[in-house]
Amino acid sequence: MAVGDVYSDIQSVAAGAYLDIRPAAGVEVVIHNIYNEYDVQLEFYDGTNSLIFDTDAGAGIYAKYACHVNNTRRIRVKNKHATLAKLIGYDGVQSK
Repeated sequence: MAVGDVYSDIQSVAAGAYLDIRPAAGVEVVIHNIYNEYDVQLEFYDGTNSLIFDTDAGAGIYAKYACHVNNTRRIRVKNKHATLAKLIGYDGVQSK
């Protein structure tokens, strides 16, 4: 990947589990949109400290954000469903 390339993914995330938006070491990205099929919790996370900064009920999109993440400081998206895996996705661009 190169600076300016799209950085995106969509995954089926187990009940109560997280999708970590975490690029490889040395890479930085700006996340613009996060898509969720069900209730989610968003966290800014550094491997030790977890800052919950938003939750969403139901399917939705966090649109037009500018979340800067790298391999150490990243966004985690929790699937809040009690029993079922749900789809969570994101897109952005590589900045470094």
